[in-house]
Amino acid sequence: MRIPKAVLGGSLVLALAAAAYFLILDRAPAPSPDAPSGAVSSSPSAASPGTPSPSATAPEQKSEAAPLPVRVAQAAIGDLVMTLESPGEAYTEKRIALTAEVGGTVKTLLAAEGRHVREGDLLVELDDREYRLNLERLEAQRLRYLSELFLERQFSVAEEPPAQAVVDKVAKAQAGYDRVSEGFKSGVASQADLEKAQAGLELALIESGRKKDEVQAATKGLTQAEVDIKIARLALEKTRVRAPFAGIITDIKLSAKERLDAGRELFTLVDISRIKVKAKVLESEVGKVVAGRDVDLRFSAFPGRAFRGRIEAVSPVIDAEDKTCSVYVTMDNPSEEIKPGMHAEVEFPTEIFTDRLLVPQQAILVRGGRKLVFAVEGDTAKWRYIEVGLENEQFAEVLPGREPGWGVQAGDTVIVEGHVTLAHDTKVSVVR
Repeated sequence: MRIPKAVLGGSLVLALAAAAYFLILDRAPAPSPDAPSGAVSSSPSAASPGTPSPSATAPEQKSEAAPLPVRVAQAAIGDLVMTLESPGEAYTEKRIALTAEVGGTVKTLLAAEGRHVREGDLLVELDDREYRLNLERLEAQRLRYLSELFLERQFSVAEEPPAQAVVDKVAKAQAGYDRVSEGFKSGVASQADLEKAQAGLELALIESGRKKDEVQAATKGLTQAEVDIKIARLALEKTRVRAPFAGIITDIKLSAKERLDAGRELFTLVDISRIKVKAKVLESEVGKVVAGRDVDLRFSAFPGRAFRGRIEAVSPVIDAEDKTCSVYVTMDNPSEEIKPGMHAEVEFPTEIFTDRLLVPQQAILVRGGRKLVFAVEGDTAKWRYIEVGLENEQFAEVLPGREPGWGVQAGDTVIVEGHVTLAHDTKVSVVR
């Protein structure tokens, strides 16, 4: 038999109503232990007239939301610095490949890869026996020449004093030399003029006999012997290789007991306690870069960190190929974190606007197409609409307010973290 849709719908409604009734009955609270048999405690409206309801005995307890944690900063008067970013590369000027200036066998090797050394530290010592023997031979030869000269002077006949004409000649030559020497110091006389005057004075002194001892010494070979001794002593000193400046040893190319020839490369000494960065600035922007200004440097090896440097020089030449200008920045690197060859982003200050009311960029939100900040008043966050002027990546200038409650003042506390979903008059707690 076909059941009409209307009857079927009515039956369904009745069934749902019955199910709801039994569900409510099942969820009704159990009778109180103190209630009479058959009594059921239900809602306050179902209680007996003589029994006070819970609301009649105690006021309703309203739970208050906990304050939201936020981080803050101060609106302050300061300088707004406009910047220009440019890529660069770190390098060091104090880098030298040390070589053996004399040949010999390595006796002592104190250089080690990565070792920090001070200026004057001994790094390599060569076997110096042959150099010491050569020095002793030359000193003995000098002593022989000196003895011969001494004996010759002992038995020589006393000479007559020089004639007056010779004395006058010496005086004239001396005066001429003094005059040319003064002229050379002031830039009037040339080097050639000075050498000519000096030669004239030397000849006059030899003629007068006042250079006799020097002439005799040269004749006997004593002068050359003394020169040879100085050369031998210098060669002996060169058997010890010392650090010319404080730095780090790297790229060692020798081993102990090895025989070295003069000119052999030994290792590299590099000083990275002070680093330079060469950056490239576009021709159109180079006029904004001024030597002597401080800059921020960020290296890809240290994300999130900024290092401080100073513009040392701006190249006077523009690269014809890429139309850029080289700018040289120096920075102290006492911890030696920065290595030569590291890539850097250099942030150059281009314009400085002084005495501006500034807030951090993190404090600024946009709602309804308008910029605002949350200011903390007591324990409450209140939004304030602001008008922004100049800005850089870190800070924004806040222009004077147009109406009461508009903007911020120097010294106001503004929220920089935890404010994205805040509402006006929200309770907050400042996290230090």
